[in-house]
Amino acid sequence: MLLAVVFISFLTGIVLGIVFSLLELPIPAPPNFAGVMGIVGVFTGFVLVNNLF
Repeated sequence: MLLAVVFISFLTGIVLGIVFSLLELPIPAPPNFAGVMGIVGVFTGFVLVNNLF
């Protein structure tokens, strides 16, 4: 079930990326890999703290 949610989220992101591109809107995400890794780091820290305490 978890993998299905991840897959649906990924597909939703692709569809929204296409829509934003077609409407010539700025993407609502960091424009480079470093920004994406920052978001991943924040999420990882959140998960670690919630699982350790």
